[in-house]
Amino acid sequence: MRRNSRLEPMRGCIGLVAAILLLPACGGPKAPDSESGQVSGAASPDTAQARGESAATRPAAAGQGAFAGRTGELVNPDNSTMVFLYYDLAGIPPPIDDWVEKDNRVQYVPAIEKAAKRAEVKAELESGVAAVRGIGTLRLSMNANLSEYDPSYGEFMVRALAPSSVVEFPAMGQKVSLKFSNGRTAQIWKVPAADAQQIRDKIGYGGNVSLDVGLRITGVLPAPGGGTISTEVIDYELQDNRSGAMLGRIQVTQ
Repeated sequence: MRRNSRLEPMRGCIGLVAAILLLPACGGPKAPDSESGQVSGAASPDTAQARGESAATRPAAAGQGAFAGRTGELVNPDNSTMVFLYYDLAGIPPPIDDWVEKDNRVQYVPAIEKAAKRAEVKAELESGVAAVRGIGTLRLSMNANLSEYDPSYGEFMVRALAPSSVVEFPAMGQKVSLKFSNGRTAQIWKVPAADAQQIRDKIGYGGNVSLDVGLRITGVLPAPGGGTISTEVIDYELQDNRSGAMLGRIQVTQ
């Protein structure tokens, strides 16, 4: 994993289609202009657990703007699925025939079996492309890259959500990047000093904190070799990987 400005989600690097969970839109509030959201609702571990919620069980918000009709959600998609999603969002026909010919399963099969394998791989790719239609939200798990507590401002920084952060999905000769348009505010985790000490005790020295983040797709920027998908952070959970303790559940005000 690249640190600071380059991050990778915790997912399998192979496999063509991630688990896709199609959920109805929850009718969430209208998305703000970029950078206008405020982070609120920082919770102590006890408070967060008492709510009986989890990021996986909350309904997904529908996409906004040009993507308002997209109500499906992808949970920890693999690289190939994100490439399929990029082409669908951008409205660009995916180069399926080219992908088929470059697939190792087609390239290295005996000539007598090549036609059948080509048809099999093409059908698999077409199924993957069809499966991402209607996706408007994402849920990813990754390292939070949590900062030390700053008592002057009363906050932690979730550096994985910084505006400069990029999550990359390379597959099939393409590289799709994912960015957070409201990262400047979403990365700020406001915590009272009394609760901050409890959190630091749970994390310990050099603690490894995981991030489970809900994202709303807001835009796509095509580019040669793969483009960029822009998202807004909806909410996220932070958990200490060592102890499994829930550290906080944060809703980003839209």
